[in-house]
Amino acid sequence: MKKVAIIMGSDSDLPVVRKAAEELDSFGVPYEMHIMSAHRSPEAAHRFSSTARENGFGVIIAAAGMAAHLAGVLAASTTLPVIGIPMKSAALDGMDALLATVMMPSGIPVATVAIDGAKNAAVLAVQMLALSEPELADKLAARKIEMAEAVAKKDAALNAK
Repeated sequence: MKKVAIIMGSDSDLPVVRKAAEELDSFGVPYEMHIMSAHRSPEAAHRFSSTARENGFGVIIAAAGMAAHLAGVLAASTTLPVIGIPMKSAALDGMDALLATVMMPSGIPVATVAIDGAKNAAVLAVQMLALSEPELADKLAARKIEMAEAVAKKDAALNAK
């Protein structure tokens, strides 16, 4: 099975990004986590993304705040899908990161989840890997059933009162 790369711009992103790791763990998907900066270590980011496919990765998740160029920098150097997680910041509540992540030039797409949406980034990565991994597709289908059953249970409890 291909691995997922979880790249964060700073260790301050770890509390949010940890949710992506936990979600990948729940599906049994291997991953690596690294800290790289689009601005402070651009050579390392380029080197990582340009060799990610050869190193066994199938998807890259990139979390960054403020100017949030990390996902785009990684996407520019790979043909793998890149999922951006815009991180909430004190100055603009993450809107700056959201716009920086989603507004990519033609030919360099970055799939973008909600501000601090690490769990959905992991689920999207699993969905991408499931295109060639039937076992993951089965796990995703089972998860959807579990979610629907949980909603039905809450509805029944509400209407029992």
